[in-house]
Amino acid sequence: MRIEQDIVTPLLLWYEGNKRILPWREDKNPYRIWVSEIMLQQTRVEAVKPYFDRFMKELPDVSRLAGADEERLLKLWEGLGYYNRVRNMQKAAQIIMKDYKGTFPKDYEALIKLPGIGAYTAGAIASISFGRCVPAVDGNVLRILSRLLLYEEDILSLKAKKDAGEALKPLMPKNRPGDFNQALMELGATVCVPNGAPRCCDCPWEKMCLAHKGDCWQNYPRKSAKKPRKIEEKTVMIIGDGERFLLHKRPPRGLLAGMYELPSIEGYADEAAVVAEVRRLKFSPLRIQKRGEAKHIFTHKEWHMKGYAVLVEAMDFTKKPVRGPGKDYIMVLREETERDYPIPSAFSAFTKYLDIKPGMGKRIEKK
Repeated sequence: MRIEQDIVTPLLLWYEGNKRILPWREDKNPYRIWVSEIMLQQTRVEAVKPYFDRFMKELPDVSRLAGADEERLLKLWEGLGYYNRVRNMQKAAQIIMKDYKGTFPKDYEALIKLPGIGAYTAGAIASISFGRCVPAVDGNVLRILSRLLLYEEDILSLKAKKDAGEALKPLMPKNRPGDFNQALMELGATVCVPNGAPRCCDCPWEKMCLAHKGDCWQNYPRKSAKKPRKIEEKTVMIIGDGERFLLHKRPPRGLLAGMYELPSIEGYADEAAVVAEVRRLKFSPLRIQKRGEAKHIFTHKEWHMKGYAVLVEAMDFTKKPVRGPGKDYIMVLREETERDYPIPSAFSAFTKYLDIKPGMGKRIEKK
């Protein structure tokens, strides 16, 4: 991959006149840049804004993140998906507090050693916050470069990222490396977009882009076919007595680790099987109703779900804490859930019947 120097000036001029006003661009605070970049992985900018504001209000610096309670941390992340991201952020924050006395490391080599910080995020922080001439190559950057040059490699490959980084590094302006990286990201996010036709008439590279000249943008970037996702069928149960409902805490490892969910049965169960499961959980069912179907997409699997609402006889809640039929179950009030218990948005099609909204919007989750 070879890129000519003449892409730089028109790109930076375009960025000066077209960059979006975003809360993490208010200053060059490395903590804010870091949090925003982690949140923006696989998530649209507009969806991230309210999460970012909420997160910053409660955890405004590395110290607060390092010492946060894990359940509260997951609650703040609820709805964003990819929950290992925020767990790794806390691990990295704890290392920064311990090994760097709470001060963010400035060098790319130190940043990339922190949990959850890869080449792209390390490049973004190092260039934007500390003026280091390090590329930050993400999907947006790979897409625009592949169209600019008619690059034939699979952009999901390590070779493509390496080629792009090596081609961009000598072009980076020493006085504006952060702006250069952000301009590339912005161009891919707003003009040479991932879904639908690029807005070539607004692109600073219109006259030099080979995909535009050849009217073949739809053929780039090259991507290998993804393996089909595994489909898992589940029966989700909304078990409650009219005031409280049952939550199950997932195991500490694996998909959606440590989060709370509505209880479920593997496979599609009929009403009789649901009633039997509710009784096994030590409840007395009074009424059962169907609650429709839903599908949720993770990176490597899909959940196909059917739901039932089961009204049960009230339990004795005079003792605290209020527990369900085992150490991984708990009966909670609606307002307690919205405040304290992180429920993945995978269950949003069913939690709507409880008048609660997990997170701030629907997301695609990742293992």
